[in-house]
Amino acid sequence: MTTAKTVRLTMAQALVKFMQAQKVEIDGEIQAIFHGVFAIFGHGNVAGLGEALYHVNDSLPTYRAHNEQAMAHSAIAFAKANNRRRMMAATSSVGPGALNMVTAAALAHVNRLPILLLPGDTFATREPDPVLQQIENWSDATITPNDCFKPVSRFFDRITRPEQLLNSLPQAMRVLTDPVECGPVTLALPQDVQTMAFDYPDHFFAEKIHHVRRMGADEFELAQAVALLQQAKQPLVIAGGGIHYSEATAEFKAFVEAYQLPVGETQAGKGALPWDHVCNLGAIGVTGSEAVNHLAKEADVVIAVGTRLQDFTSSSRALFKADARIISININGFDASKHYSQALVADAKRVLPLLQTALDGWSSTADWRDQAEQYRQQWNQTVSIAMTDRHSSLPTDAEVIGAVNRSAGEQDIVVCAAGGLPGELHKLWRTRYDKGYHLEYGFSCMGYEIAGGLGVKMAKPESEIFVMVGDGSYLMLNSEIATSVMLGLKLIIVVLDNRGYGCINRLQQACGGAGFNNLLQDCNSVEQGAPKTDFAAHARSLGAQAEQVTNISALEQALLRAKASPISYVISLDTDPLSTTESGGSWWEVAIPEVSVREPVRAARQRYEAAKQRQII
Repeated sequence: MTTAKTVRLTMAQALVKFMQAQKVEIDGEIQAIFHGVFAIFGHGNVAGLGEALYHVNDSLPTYRAHNEQAMAHSAIAFAKANNRRRMMAATSSVGPGALNMVTAAALAHVNRLPILLLPGDTFATREPDPVLQQIENWSDATITPNDCFKPVSRFFDRITRPEQLLNSLPQAMRVLTDPVECGPVTLALPQDVQTMAFDYPDHFFAEKIHHVRRMGADEFELAQAVALLQQAKQPLVIAGGGIHYSEATAEFKAFVEAYQLPVGETQAGKGALPWDHVCNLGAIGVTGSEAVNHLAKEADVVIAVGTRLQDFTSSSRALFKADARIISININGFDASKHYSQALVADAKRVLPLLQTALDGWSSTADWRDQAEQYRQQWNQTVSIAMTDRHSSLPTDAEVIGAVNRSAGEQDIVVCAAGGLPGELHKLWRTRYDKGYHLEYGFSCMGYEIAGGLGVKMAKPESEIFVMVGDGSYLMLNSEIATSVMLGLKLIIVVLDNRGYGCINRLQQACGGAGFNNLLQDCNSVEQGAPKTDFAAHARSLGAQAEQVTNISALEQALLRAKASPISYVISLDTDPLSTTESGGSWWEVAIPEVSVREPVRAARQRYEAAKQRQII
């Protein structure tokens, strides 16, 4: 029997060496699948993993961040901007550092995005217990803070022996690179085990080149989808984020062009077609265009491509008519089976050409196509008007978006996540670049914006990155402005200050509630009120260039200076907390109290009950 050659390494050294061996082929070029590691060191990872990373900093860079949640957001954004083909890892110490990454793990889980999380853990031997930052559970000694990662990880393991890497790491890579199971992987690393040595076989570190697994369609499912579509007279297509992850934008464009199919975009699917493409009618759903939502209510067959069909897309299951049929093309059978859909489980890049060929000779009605084109032109006029500077005393979000959109180049990218801005951007932002619209709206996590912008800039250094963020999200998580300056990764950050949580204030009032605890003026505070935050001064203290402007004309001039700046640039302006683009949109289910002493709440409850009659459940 031949004895395998071995190399003696600590667990942490072996982990790093294995990561370096993972490669991916993109456009015929072999690249490292891990761009680098974000790290904030503490006693739980500095001596083990920190020492291992130090020796490979030239080939697997380690990036120091300022907040654990933020650095994980940056890593996730990097993967999203790379269509899940390349990714990053993030490591923290035990305890609070690890728990800070749990929110980011949930974000990656919801959005099906890969990240390798490497939180430090307490001693496997338990000899020095209880250690600093250890949570003791006197009914289960195996529980540590890292168990919080279990419900928000696609794969979780706690490495209690160095040789366990031999089984765990291949499984981790399987999940990180699988188009169906893709999501966060958490390997909890006890600090003592990181430093333990083992004789690892050389072949464990052999170069591994990963390729996208492209699942073909089942013949029966394909035939059913074709038969259903051939009966359709008024079809509508929904473009989801799976089109981007499959890198199927060319196939999608060819398919909808072949049959002149009207298309509505989800938040994740925006950019699958250029904004001015003849088939693109804009956003769909709760934050959708009038054009798409009108057609959605009349469509007899809806072709959903690469979408989870979440409530914002389906208007809480009230957008489509009761007898409409949905064909759901998705790599994930879980998603393809939602809404009583006719599932077509397959990779979009493979199945769309098959569907296009099989439908040869079929078409929708001429009236339907003419109606779609009429709606498209009307909506584009509506958008142009909404984004025009109306010289308001307080600019609206739409006016600010218009200024930023006009400033952005063809290959530039907007980044956003939470509050009222995503809805306005979904309706209004115009891009011809398939990666030009980067919205995290699966988890809609406040604080993602600036950190996410940093990850996008890492992935797309040739593009200007415009981060649009409200004052609420900025105040939650802004530390990576300093990181962007430190790393030379320039961001243009536009802070829209409506002095509170304007989006939820509007929702609160739409539900019949009084303004309460959202806008700063409606919060408990000292007599003189909440302080006015000087965002420009704050950003300058973090090393960025910054300025405060008062109107859209001044914003446009500031954006020119920001584009010329060699470092991150923050522009702040006060905006109207009450105004929003009224055109478009559709119902969203937010439960209203059955009993209230307030008449506006009782009226909202009546509207709520009437709207629920349209739901298909």
